[in-house]
Amino acid sequence: MVSTAVTYQNQPMTKKVVEEVSGWLRVFDDGSVDRTWTGPPEALPLMEPVPTYDVSRDGITLHDLPGSPNLRLYLPESDAGKKLPILLHFQGGGFCISHHSWLMYHQFYARVARDVQAAVVSVELPLAPEHRLPAAIDTCFAALLSLRSVARSPADDPASDILFDNVDFSRVFLIGDSSGGQLVHAVAAKVFEEKDEFWAPLKVAGGIPLHPGFVRSTRSRSELDLKADSVFFTLDMLDKFLELALPVGATKDHPYTCPMGEAAPPLDTVRLPPFLVGVAELDLVRDTNLEYCEAMKKAGKEVEVLISRGVSHCFYLNKFAVDMDPTTGERTRELIAAIKDFVERH
Repeated sequence: MVSTAVTYQNQPMTKKVVEEVSGWLRVFDDGSVDRTWTGPPEALPLMEPVPTYDVSRDGITLHDLPGSPNLRLYLPESDAGKKLPILLHFQGGGFCISHHSWLMYHQFYARVARDVQAAVVSVELPLAPEHRLPAAIDTCFAALLSLRSVARSPADDPASDILFDNVDFSRVFLIGDSSGGQLVHAVAAKVFEEKDEFWAPLKVAGGIPLHPGFVRSTRSRSELDLKADSVFFTLDMLDKFLELALPVGATKDHPYTCPMGEAAPPLDTVRLPPFLVGVAELDLVRDTNLEYCEAMKKAGKEVEVLISRGVSHCFYLNKFAVDMDPTTGERTRELIAAIKDFVERH
């Protein structure tokens, strides 16, 4: 156990590290958390927050919409009077790290907003272990309630005006990366527990989990056979983040992380919208992703699967690889095209 000297009210005291995820996070015995990045410095630019801008850049303006929760809006230029579908975005990070303002999300979702012609609304999520699940699920649900409130009766404020004037609340798609993909399933299931009238005029038209972090307590073949090729996703991160994020005492077989497992409600009893699931061929959780897709299909759900060949977990968030590696760039274009096609058909 590592000890760290700190000063409190001019009196030295020692805090002990009780859990550490290399490079990303240290949890101390007093419950405090240090998320200072200590890994390779070349990864730092991807974690820089991107300031908002209301003058179009590459066809997009970027707006922060304060509230409970805080939202970030990517608004593409569009034809006058055209109402845009909403992609409600949940960021990844194992429920424990990352922020929706980071460059890694901005460089991809600004492009998605422009190319898909959709308003991307990204939710600021609470982080574990300070806020264990279901805190993130509840926050995503609250974001939908906020959108419903604007759709029904916009408040007299700029944030409500910009949404009400530009979006089609009857075409909301949930989209998430990694652990955000897990949230897509959990939030969609929670949404569809309610009658359609509860949400009107808002409607969740589909879900797009991208490389969702679904797992089991036992290792899958891909977890055993594939090697992590990025500091952004390793087995150590997968194990420790879920231990910190799940309810105390829960295992990876919990319904939040294994909705196709025995502990979860049978999928044929869960009402869900159509899904497009993104799977990466070289992803550590590839096999449990595919197991989830097969379980969903067996339960009669409308599920489309896009397998991205030759790339690994959330490849499209690595701006350097997207810009410089031809395979990553092409797979990113394919992914955005698939999202566009799915949204246009639903």
